[in-house]
Amino acid sequence: MIVAVDIGNTRIKWGVHDGAKWLNRGALLTSEAALLADVAAHWPQQAAVVACNVAGSVTERLVVDALQHRPVLRWLRSSHEACGVRNSYEQPEKLGADRWAALIGARGKTDEPCLVVCAGTATTVDLLDGDGLFRGGLILPGMDLMRAALAHNTAQLPLADGEFQAEPRSTVDAIHSGCLHAQLGAIERMFASLSGTPGALCFMTGGAAARIAPHLNIPYVLTENLILEGLVRFGASL
Repeated sequence: MIVAVDIGNTRIKWGVHDGAKWLNRGALLTSEAALLADVAAHWPQQAAVVACNVAGSVTERLVVDALQHRPVLRWLRSSHEACGVRNSYEQPEKLGADRWAALIGARGKTDEPCLVVCAGTATTVDLLDGDGLFRGGLILPGMDLMRAALAHNTAQLPLADGEFQAEPRSTVDAIHSGCLHAQLGAIERMFASLSGTPGALCFMTGGAAARIAPHLNIPYVLTENLILEGLVRFGASL
């Protein structure tokens, strides 16, 4: 029994896994990390906890304190190799732990080359080849961060709540469509290096994945819990 905990910039996602399926899942705001103690009181007492964190040391300390009565708390840190994935980052330990977890999760789903996209506060777009080598990837502002940047740094552009249009004819739709095109362009350009490989696909995960994926012109799979699945794979390997 493993409890996976993904500590992101905006939310803390968690799930209880029995080795075959998810028994329970949930989320809370990262700013409310101390409340994880109340959530953890309902987890199976014998379950080990495996976590990754990109929200900084202060938040990590809050999580450690909240889970101090759990039997085991293990952290997934980026490394040279784990669970069949090798890390080609110039400084492997500098790769975000959430990206590393997602790559491990993707490797558990396919042995074919794939693109791993985590669309959250930031969007990350990572290449994983058929031999399990992480070849590198992109980091760009996520959809909502792009929209907020335009609103905060321009005099006349609003925080747009528009819709995607092929040929936008309003400011709010132009902003929404422009931010979406930026996401799509980054993903599709990175996938281009895999497009000639049979079986290659794109795994989409994260809070904004469902908004982006339907507009992609590449084969994709929406995977709600790819980071948590990577944490479970890592926990099972220990």
